[in-house]
Amino acid sequence: MTMTYTPTIPPPDPNTRTPKFRLPKLSCDAHCHIFGPGAKYPYAPDRSYTPPDAPLEDFKVLHAKLGVQRAVIVNASVHGTDNTVALDAIAESNGAYRAVANIDDSITERGLRVLHEGGFRGCRFNFVRHLGGVPDKRVFDRIVAMVTPLGWHIDLHFDAIDLPDYADMLTRLPLSYTIDHMGRVKAAEGLDQLPFKILIELLQRDEKCWVKICGSERVSSAGPPFTDAVPFARKIVETAPDRVIWGTDWPHPNVKVMPNDGDLVDLILLFAPEPKLQQKILVDNPARLFGFDG
Repeated sequence: MTMTYTPTIPPPDPNTRTPKFRLPKLSCDAHCHIFGPGAKYPYAPDRSYTPPDAPLEDFKVLHAKLGVQRAVIVNASVHGTDNTVALDAIAESNGAYRAVANIDDSITERGLRVLHEGGFRGCRFNFVRHLGGVPDKRVFDRIVAMVTPLGWHIDLHFDAIDLPDYADMLTRLPLSYTIDHMGRVKAAEGLDQLPFKILIELLQRDEKCWVKICGSERVSSAGPPFTDAVPFARKIVETAPDRVIWGTDWPHPNVKVMPNDGDLVDLILLFAPEPKLQQKILVDNPARLFGFDG
């Protein structure tokens, strides 16, 4: 029996604006998702939200409009530990896509090898409370041990308030890690807030730490055009320009205000107005972390 669910989160803005900023050749959207279509790639029964379909076809149209040529698909929690939607997208991409997996304690060495050969270069752990909270420490440690020999990194999604509690644990990790959405700090609390200071300290003292300057709509307290997130992104870029990557976060699940992706691209000019830094953040850094060729 097939059950139909009414979407509980809104779709992305369908009227993507053409950005004023022309992205460098081989620019990478290093944090984005594909949802379904649910009829082909069913959503997990225990998911915490139901999205409208945001399929590969729409994904390609978006990136063509933005000028994006490479992408990293972060397999969304709504698909549970079934990574097929991202595997299939990579297979169609002619080397232009990589992915970050959702896996759990049931994963086998063979299963990891299938994902690696299919273009996965990391796995994600959600520590965010509305998405289920802290993962089991035993499972976390086992998966870290399994993926380290593959050269993978782990992608970490925190609530800002919890980041200070995990800083020491992060520095002890045996592999590189990325922190999503600038640590989900709150712009209204300023650059001197403890979670952001911890984030900057991690970038300064731990060469394994990478940060994604995406999610301006999540960091912003003022709303569109989300420019109150710019000082945070700029500080991150200045602190570790070789360990910063950018993404749209399309199709923007669970945001309070839906952004336009063209506007998000234009924020890059404020994050990093220097062409040398744009090249690092958009091309060189993601190519190094995710193993893109050329």
